[in-house]
Amino acid sequence: MKRYDSQTKHRITFTLNGATRTGEAQSRLLLCDFLRHTIGATGTHVGCEHGVCGACTVRIDGQAVRSCLTLAVQIDGRRIDTVEGLADGEALGDLQAAFRRHHALQCGFCTSGILMSAAAFLDATSNPTERQVREMLSGHLCRCTGYAPIVRAILDVARLRGTNPQEEAGNV
Repeated sequence: MKRYDSQTKHRITFTLNGATRTGEAQSRLLLCDFLRHTIGATGTHVGCEHGVCGACTVRIDGQAVRSCLTLAVQIDGRRIDTVEGLADGEALGDLQAAFRRHHALQCGFCTSGILMSAAAFLDATSNPTERQVREMLSGHLCRCTGYAPIVRAILDVARLRGTNPQEEAGNV
């Protein structure tokens, strides 16, 4: 196990949304602060700084993780996905588009964390029930939407991902 001095900056190399990145971080620097202030991935929001609200959720090696509870030095050699990586260039990803379609965001502060948890959840659960989606969302605080449109958006994406596109277009 590597030991880190709290004042020394440590060079870390990782994959961020598919691209290799390198940065320097003191051993006590939180991943959320490293992503926002050092790397410039400002889609990762910082809410409670206690791992409760879920706004800072990112994916590390495919798993949804609270970046306010993770040290930046822990991502050395790992794959990090943030909300910026959900889009395909300028086009919204399917989850982002569904959130727009279903009006599943208002102020948007919690949205990036919810999207990252939903992405990990849908990778692991291809045909979720409403109850499963609500259970996954229980780790996120949203003061604006009441969660119903968020649930509808996630279920819509699950349905679309599980549907044959030709069948959806009536070509089967």
